[in-house]
Amino acid sequence: MKIIDTHCDALLKLQLTNRKFMFNEGPLNYIDSDKLDTNFQRLQQGEVKVQFFAIFVYPDIPSDEKWQHALEQVDLFYTQVIGTNPAMKHIRKWEDIDALKEGEIGAVLTLEGADAFGNDLAKLRHLYRLGVLSIGLTWNNANLCADGAGEPRGGGLTLLGKDVVQLNNEHRVFTDVSHLSEKSFWDVIELAQFPIASHSNARALCDHPRNLYDEQIQAMIKKNGLIHVVFCLDFIKEDKSNVMMPDLIKHIDHLCSLGGAGHVGIGSDFDGISDYMKDLENASKFQNLINELQKHYTESEVEGFAFRNFLEHRPGMLAVT
Repeated sequence: MKIIDTHCDALLKLQLTNRKFMFNEGPLNYIDSDKLDTNFQRLQQGEVKVQFFAIFVYPDIPSDEKWQHALEQVDLFYTQVIGTNPAMKHIRKWEDIDALKEGEIGAVLTLEGADAFGNDLAKLRHLYRLGVLSIGLTWNNANLCADGAGEPRGGGLTLLGKDVVQLNNEHRVFTDVSHLSEKSFWDVIELAQFPIASHSNARALCDHPRNLYDEQIQAMIKKNGLIHVVFCLDFIKEDKSNVMMPDLIKHIDHLCSLGGAGHVGIGSDFDGISDYMKDLENASKFQNLINELQKHYTESEVEGFAFRNFLEHRPGMLAVT
């Protein structure tokens, strides 16, 4: 069964290796490096049809270097991910997904944290031109747009942040709530036409700041948003010493119990996590999750979680309420 995965950090791993901050070896081969959870061969083996690739710049990078770090990751996307793999097709607009042929994999650029462009909206517009289709205003830190989930102040969107959400709406780009503070989340829900939680779970089951409260989940559903479950063990179970696939499925069960069956998807966070569930260690293992889901849900429901819910809720596909 084909998969749409809305979050991975392969670009950061490629960059850190190039800069010799990780693995102490030469540049990684995106096609088959065993250091990459989402290398090309593993995406093929896992039947991934669309993979989202996040641009992420660490908060402690000096402000005047962050844009360059972001552009390096964009360059790696163009040269290593799609440049050397003819079957990897850049999704520059949402309709491109429908044109994918058998054996082709769609690659979507996203931004995790507005730190990369600071307060320069010309840089943001350049990212749109480069094909970025989802913007998360923050990582866990605060920046000029908003407070993140790890900022003790717990503030909401700034005027700049609100401008970014409006620009996302105009460009049919997702606004990602996964790393926002609670106040920032509610500010986004008020403004965003296309909200997504690209990699978050249910806080009722695991009380972690990166997860969503039931009220937030219900607000996402009401706004025709998407909630994509994440494989990070810290976000699945408070005792992460023995996390298994059924523990992840409990989060899907909970989302469905709140009316979210048509809004659930997958946002693995592969290449951004270091602890894995058994039988779900990299993208090649996606079908193990599908097989487990089929024990609990109908084939139609599983297809929804795997890919169809996303296709039906892409920006521009549904009327906004």
